[in-house]
Amino acid sequence: MLYDPIMLSASQSEASSLLPTLERGTVFPRSDIQIHLRNHFKAKAYTSSSPLSGEVTISAQRDIRFDAIEVMLLGRSKTRTDGHRSPLESTHTFLKLMMPIPETLYPVPRVLEAGTTLSVPFNFVLPSFLTLNACTHRVDSDNARDHHLCPPPSIGSWGRGIWEKDDLAPQMAEIEYYIKARVWRLPDVQGPVVKIMEAFKPIQFLPAYAEDVPLSITKKDSLYRMARSKTMRKNLITAKIGKLTATGQKPRAIVMQPDGQVRAGTTAHIDLKFEPVSADTQPPKITGISSKVVAHTYYSAGAFNTLPNIGNFTADTAADRRGVYSKSVSLQAEPPKSVTWLTHESGRDSGYSSDTAPENTTSEEEACDAEEQQQQQHNRRKSSTLANIARPFRQQSPPLQPPSPPIHHTTTLQLPINLPTARKYFVPTFHSCIVSRVYTLHVSLAVASGPTTSSTLSLDLPIQIAVEAVAPDEKVGGRGPPSFEYAVEDAAVDELLGRRVLGTPEAEFQGTDGLPGYSVR
Repeated sequence: MLYDPIMLSASQSEASSLLPTLERGTVFPRSDIQIHLRNHFKAKAYTSSSPLSGEVTISAQRDIRFDAIEVMLLGRSKTRTDGHRSPLESTHTFLKLMMPIPETLYPVPRVLEAGTTLSVPFNFVLPSFLTLNACTHRVDSDNARDHHLCPPPSIGSWGRGIWEKDDLAPQMAEIEYYIKARVWRLPDVQGPVVKIMEAFKPIQFLPAYAEDVPLSITKKDSLYRMARSKTMRKNLITAKIGKLTATGQKPRAIVMQPDGQVRAGTTAHIDLKFEPVSADTQPPKITGISSKVVAHTYYSAGAFNTLPNIGNFTADTAADRRGVYSKSVSLQAEPPKSVTWLTHESGRDSGYSSDTAPENTTSEEEACDAEEQQQQQHNRRKSSTLANIARPFRQQSPPLQPPSPPIHHTTTLQLPINLPTARKYFVPTFHSCIVSRVYTLHVSLAVASGPTTSSTLSLDLPIQIAVEAVAPDEKVGGRGPPSFEYAVEDAAVDELLGRRVLGTPEAEFQGTDGLPGYSVR
């Protein structure tokens, strides 16, 4: 099996669709070549370590001389971005497995006789990881490289054929896997090889993806909003009654089955904290909760050096010829349950602080209050300039800090996440060289602070979709070859627990003070 390195091209012919090229460029259109997959059907989705076995049948209506037959498994990603004059299409072949064909299968001489059929068997195993040649460009971290060396899932093709499900992918990004068979003939004189026949067999691939570690989100990551605060008022003209802060964490990953159904859902936890101005002020009422899952598909004409969901990806997207396509899916609304608030006494030096809240928390009311405070401080400094000059040696007292509220209230909301899979196909979270897919959970809380006053707090939390790994026995019935990871693990166990005996000392160690060695038998 051979792999080819990363290939990025912007030519129109390389980026064209595969299926319409079945008969393009053939010398003998009447000749027939077909790919037959064993135990295959149109709605079948393959996963990591799944076997792909079958045969290629070649028949001809006349005698055809040929030199070679190739059968290969290919994985390719394709993007289309806006150019100066026309769209720029780029392709990246990250997987290329060649099936070795023994010489005994070729006829002697190498001529396809009229009315005869030649069968070429093949066997592939879909990999769990790619080779280093699949990602040779520069990256800023080993984490990005590790993600790029995982095979991405098929996207852009689940809406075709019998599936007819929306995989939330744009037309600007596509990842496809297919088996390709072709018959070649070398030219008699100097020139390119002649392609006699060619056939394609597309497959749907949903590789296994484990749950990643939680992201370290900072204020520079514009995609996520982990916390938000809002000043609460009974109405527009009254003074504020307190501050409500909502904070969320990354929920556990949603685990999918290889057939696209949900294996295990997840639950999002939203922590609420209300800091009243006075101790007799009651917490606001939660009147509604709504949520939706947003799929973000990143695509680029060149390779990604970092993970696109980290940082500010939208900056200079036109100059870098890259883009992002976001599409949301509303989740079933859960009626708000009765919320139980816990009251805590605030210490003298206590104050609410969070690692994510100060970085990713901003509200319009707080912005206005901050501007007013800055203006008041500026006026005070300006008015006290003459007094400071007249009394330069007088020690100035530090500004007074506003007193912290004597109590605060906290509660936690639990929001079950159930993906609708009837008409949607959720591919796993992945990052490849030119295409990536991540998901966010958008949660909106409707809060009533008075009889006629309501507010909304919204969070954007990271959420991962993973795919469970199927045991080899479940995929091939215990008769297929072991996976590469299983073979390496089994070899390590054999090396550790292998039988070791104390051998007879060599002649050079007999009668000396040297220690004899051990041998493995």
